[in-house]
Amino acid sequence: MKIYLISLGAGLLVGAIYSLLNVRSPAPPVIALVGLLGILIGEQTMPLVRHVMAGQSVNLSWFNKQCRPHLFGRLPKCADTAASVKTPSAGNAG
Repeated sequence: MKIYLISLGAGLLVGAIYSLLNVRSPAPPVIALVGLLGILIGEQTMPLVRHVMAGQSVNLSWFNKQCRPHLFGRLPKCADTAASVKTPSAGNAG
């Protein structure tokens, strides 16, 4: 969560600098960002519908595994967990 707050703070700082320099931001307008959010949510609708139509229950663990990573990206702690998994080296194969 900290990385998201740092990113937001950096964006606010750059926005303030753009404003002081009277420069238009290259970022898309808010309406386009809302449309992108709709696309992300819409992409998750079909897997959810397929899951329900197959007679399977939808619970929080399913949502966290199937939808959350795609909607919100990998959170920083997930990357740390993947890095901490040890893989066997070639020297230990024998």
